Parts: sequence; C-alpha cells; structure tokens
Amino acid sequence: MNANNFPHIYLAPLRGLTGAIFRATYAQFFQGIDGAVAPFLTTIEGTRIKAGQLKELLPENNRDMPVVPQILSKTAERFIVLAKALFDLGYETVNWNLGCPFARVAQKKRGSGLLPHPDLVQAFLDKTLAAIPNRLSIKTRLGRRHADEILALMPIFNAYPIQELIIHPRTGEQMYTGTPDLVRFAQCLDLSKRPVVYNGDINTREDFEKLRHRFPAVSGWMIGRGVLGDPFLPAAIKGLSECNGNRIDQFRHFHDTLYERYAQVRHGPAHLVDSMKGYWTYFAAFFPDGERILKQVRKAHGVDQYRQVVNAFFDRASNPTACSAGC
Repeated sequence: MNANNFPHIYLAPLRGLTGAIFRATYAQFFQGIDGAVAPFLTTIEGTRIKAGQLKELLPENNRDMPVVPQILSKTAERFIVLAKALFDLGYETVNWNLGCPFARVAQKKRGSGLLPHPDLVQAFLDKTLAAIPNRLSIKTRLGRRHADEILALMPIFNAYPIQELIIHPRTGEQMYTGTPDLVRFAQCLDLSKRPVVYNGDINTREDFEKLRHRFPAVSGWMIGRGVLGDPFLPAAIKGLSECNGNRIDQFRHFHDTLYERYAQVRHGPAHLVDSMKGYWTYFAAFFPDGERILKQVRKAHGVDQYRQVVNAFFDRASNPTACSAGC
C-alpha cells in the first residue's frame, strides 16, 4: 500500500491494445491506474535505433500516464543499446520481458522461452546491469513448461539490484488459461529479496480483495484484461468515485474518443475496424448482453457498418426502458 493506503496499480502491457493512444485516452476518462508497463519493444541487430521504433514512447505521447518501457530480448548487447536510447528519452527504468508466452517468441529463447535456462538469464543480467544507466525491473512467469522453473531463478534475481519483480503465476504454455498457481507464487514472494508485483486474473474488486488478504507483502498489482473488461475497476479497488454520471455514457465517450484517435493514425478503414474489434473482445464483458454486441461487431465490415452497430448498441444500453418498449 502507498502512503494514502491505496494499492499501487499498474496497467499491464497487452500488445496491440494498451499502447500510447489507449493509455492517454484511459487516463482522460478513468481513475485508479498509477502507471503502466508498455507493450514490448523488440531489439534489432546493430547499434542504430530507428526513429519509428521509439514513437510509442516519445515523451510527448506519454504525458498522461507514467510508463515503463518493456524490452523483449535474449541478447544483452542489443538490450543495452535500446535501454540507453530510452534513458536518453528520460526513462530511468526499463522492464525486461521474461514472460511472453507465445510459442513463436519462446522458441527463439525469448520471453518465457528463457525461463528453463537460468545460466542464460544470469549471463544476460551480468552484462546488462553493468552497462545500462537505467534501473531494471523484470516481468516473468513461473516457467515455460513447469511452474518450478522459477525456483532456480529466484536466487539469481536476488543477486542483482532488480527494482521490481512482476510475476504472472502461470507457465508460458498455459498462456492465459487454467488456474494461476498461487502456492508457487507464495513461494516466490517468500524467497524474493526484491519487491514483488502480482499480475493475473484480477477481474473484479472481490478478486483483488482475496489476493490482497492472501498476499499482504505484495508491493503492487498489475491488471490488464480486467481493465479492458471493466475500465472502472481500478477506481473501484481504491474506493474512488467511479464516474460523474451514467457509466454507459462514460464508457461510450471513452470508446468514441479512442476510436477517433485511432482513426487519425490507422492506415485505412479496415485497419481501424480491426483495431476496434480487438478491444471489443474485452469490452463486451462490461455489458450484460456483451456476447450479442461482440458477435455483431465481429460481423461488421467497414467503418459505416461498425459505427452503426456500435451506436445502436450504446443507444439501447443507455436507454434500456425505451429499448424494451420498442426495439
């Protein structure tokens, strides 16, 4: 808990979803998020950083929510180059992605694919921490295939000045299915000499309260899918005023602003609609008839049809009495 007895809440990095536009728009409409870890940057060969690679993290695009850049890499030398470039932009902390569960990443010994190889993790940290000016945090899972892989890594993490250890208590192969291994997480919490942040399956205030009471030593909480499914959740967890009026209307204004901002940067209407469909995979959970709107959105072709479907849905949701009388 922080000085105000509020839990420290991070927005999780969800690639394609929680980028700079989403973070700025979320901060405009909702409360409760203290900072974010950005979706990962991938290192490239050589020492030259392309300008486009850092666009999402330019300070002018991140004024509304504190953010920590995340780097996906298995090569210390490439990580160092990118971390230094981020430091020059003002980022005093960077996060190392040791948790990406996707097979195409893990097969290259990146993300969760490094977790079965503590010797490689140690060699990476040896080279990196001696060379970067930034502080380093790590986001990890319990293992690639087995949850006990983390136990061989904890002494390594403890041996370095890691700012924070963010743990999602699943294996990489589990992806986002199955039950988080809270017993193994508790072991990690007991073993760690560094602050530990919990990440995974916080979808309601009740979920959070159960975890908070079970793990009072946790230093912070990271929420991703739960925020997309209920953007009021962080405020509810902190007991803050959730909104100034109708929750559906506030959600609609948030959606419309997000849509308009993406419309300024997406190349073509198909790309824009596809981006919004990705959000509705999670947004639908907020509404009692969410499955209905999700099916309609997925069938939408083109901007006009998408707007027609979504506007009709919000009209009904905002005035359910009128809908039941005449829809």
